Amino acid sequence: MADMTKISWWQWLPFFRWRIVTVVDSADNVPERLPRNGAALVGDRAHPKWIVFDCPCRRGHRIMLNIDKARSPRWSTTSQGLLSISPSVDYQHLARRCHYFITRGRIKWVHESKKT
Repeated sequence: MADMTKISWWQWLPFFRWRIVTVVDSADNVPERLPRNGAALVGDRAHPKWIVFDCPCRRGHRIMLNIDKARSPRWSTTSQGLLSISPSVDYQHLARRCHYFITRGRIKWVHESKKT
């Protein structure tokens, strides 16, 4: 499969909802820069392996989720147009936590309740 790493200029416009902007055959071929709200699919649409995107918190960390049905744990995606990912994405590192859902191209942040 040929890599589709060239991302069209219009994909860089800032008003798009979350969607897949490129498909690559290996994780090493994911572009260093992705458009805002853009994700890369690793594998092919018939047999996807990973979905890769920059966290919507915009603090510079990259999220890589397994979507290969043969491996566990895994997330499921729908990408016909707008991106949905389930279950939620829960990134934790040191004191930072980013917990959210992506549904029909929109981010829904999970706000943790404080225990008293």
